Amino acid sequence: MNIEIYSIFKQAITITSFVFVMMLVIEYINVQTRGLWINIVTKNKWKQYLFAALLGVIPGCLGAFTAVALFSHRMISFGAIVTTMIATSGDEAYVMFSMFPQKAALLTLILFVLAIIAGYLTDKFYTPKKILSKFSDNDFPLHTEEKCNCFQKNMFWHQLFHPSFHRLFLVTLIIILLTSFSVGWIAGNAKLWIRISIITVVSFSIFIAISVPNHFLEKHLWGHIVKKHLGRIFLWTFGTLLVFGILVSYIDIESWISSNMFVVLLFAIIIGIIPESGPHLIFVTLFAQGSIPFSILLASSIVQDGHGMLPLLAESRRSFFAIKAVNIIYALIIGIGGYLVGL
Repeated sequence: MNIEIYSIFKQAITITSFVFVMMLVIEYINVQTRGLWINIVTKNKWKQYLFAALLGVIPGCLGAFTAVALFSHRMISFGAIVTTMIATSGDEAYVMFSMFPQKAALLTLILFVLAIIAGYLTDKFYTPKKILSKFSDNDFPLHTEEKCNCFQKNMFWHQLFHPSFHRLFLVTLIIILLTSFSVGWIAGNAKLWIRISIITVVSFSIFIAISVPNHFLEKHLWGHIVKKHLGRIFLWTFGTLLVFGILVSYIDIESWISSNMFVVLLFAIIIGIIPESGPHLIFVTLFAQGSIPFSILLASSIVQDGHGMLPLLAESRRSFFAIKAVNIIYALIIGIGGYLVGL
């Protein structure tokens, strides 16, 4: 169990680290541009859905984590976050492309199209005001009255060699993360391009932490991201992974699967609620073996989102379950419909 807890701890650190640096970089870019880059997307809902679906189909959970960071700051709509979570297959995308690449590509294309349609329908017919009000205080301050000069050449060397406590803490933390990613202690088994992408983002976040003025660092990076989000995201991520790890140690999930395909379909949708990559592999494997039809794999993929929703679970349990409930509805309609027509 100690080895398992250590593995879960590393997973939680990996997820929390990426969410942290993505929030940091997004906030920096947003303030620097006064939110203009987001306005390009958010002014048009269809652009939001397209952007959200593109984030979702990126293999792994990086795109989903980015979408969660944007949604938690009211930068994309509820329908758009639904779009991302329907489109994403988490880490299972790598497994599916290695086991049945052509059908995996078809599944990804179908999820991409369905996700955009689902996002539009969700925003049209369902506006969760209580959920959105939860994030009403999370809007990015855009400094519209004056542009934030976040790189001051004359202050750079002074901030580098005479850092405040907050700056020293942040830079040290990010350097530790960069070293951990570089030597493979964190995300050591990830694809090379993913590791390069993460290292690039983390390296840029070091520049941000060193170069921004004290006001920006203390108000945005420290007060907003570190104090408000970092600890909570890690604790919820670690706790959820730990509970699931304990459960699967005593329950043989695969043995529950019945020969009745309709029961298996419902079971696949229920398992998809778990914010974890592993359970979905049961249905990936069964499909690869020809034991279940494509419709069940599709329904499972619609509901499950790997680790993508863990940061949102930390931010708002109501949001987590609301998105899962919406995705379950879509999965039931599409899964049952596909099964009945022989898909």
